[in-house]
Amino acid sequence: MPTRLPMADTRRESSAPPPFARVAIVGFGLIGASLGLAIKQRWPQALVIAVDRKDVIETAMRMHAADVGGDDLVLAAEAELIVLAAPVQANHRILRELADHVPGVALVTDVGSTKRETVAAAQALPERLRFIGGHPLAGAAVGGIEAARGDLFHGRPWILTPSSSRHETGLLGTMLEAIGAQVRTLAPEAHDALVTYLSHLPQLVASALMHVVGTHTGAEGLALAGRGLRDSTRLATSPPGVWRDIVATNHDNISAALDDLIEVLRRLQAGEGAADDLGRTFESAADWKRTLEQAFDDPAITSREGGA
Repeated sequence: MPTRLPMADTRRESSAPPPFARVAIVGFGLIGASLGLAIKQRWPQALVIAVDRKDVIETAMRMHAADVGGDDLVLAAEAELIVLAAPVQANHRILRELADHVPGVALVTDVGSTKRETVAAAQALPERLRFIGGHPLAGAAVGGIEAARGDLFHGRPWILTPSSSRHETGLLGTMLEAIGAQVRTLAPEAHDALVTYLSHLPQLVASALMHVVGTHTGAEGLALAGRGLRDSTRLATSPPGVWRDIVATNHDNISAALDDLIEVLRRLQAGEGAADDLGRTFESAADWKRTLEQAFDDPAITSREGGA
């Protein structure tokens, strides 16, 4: 099971110095921009450096999610913490380039939805660049910097897969807890196996379901749909580019999870003992749904909308 680091004070703004005075965030989509906002709201004195396209940087500066920015990785050279917030396979490329652009000592982390390949890629980093894998289980049905929120991580798990020292892991955990995240630690293999069922399978099911229903009913049929279909397919608008990387880097676990789902659907499809199978499946699902809802009952949590 995940190990939880101690909770920190989550007041909006702190007079204490930030754990990292200079933070570079490479990739200013929903997660990267939300992290920038959260850091600036908590520690206005911290310097947040954004690395992305010019138009994205302009938006980041306008919304006060970053202080400076540009499209050159050399901007990260003076950062104490470098956060890779691009899609998973783009992060692997950035990891290969970091040593040439960052000559000093820095802690490096990422926010990718799979960890095994990223942690393996980080092993090529020089000793002065210490890596800790990370994954915030937070998001929204719509991505992009325009959807960024400073409270996106409040009450949400942020999994770390440490390969660096306990001190550095604690320092990163302190920063994340201070912006409201609930920090856990997991091995990369355990992380990828767990999020397959918590995140990756639900996304693929939502997309597949919406594809089948839309293809067979068309716009006229969808106009008659109720709330159940909308709720079941909320994730179907997720950006495909992000998910191509996730599927590519976690294919073995995802394939096994799909086999588990297909086996349940085949039993229901077969017709033999259909009433019993249907009853058992619905009863089990209802029990697990109640367990899931109990995990969301903390009144301190303002938003538990999951993401990749």
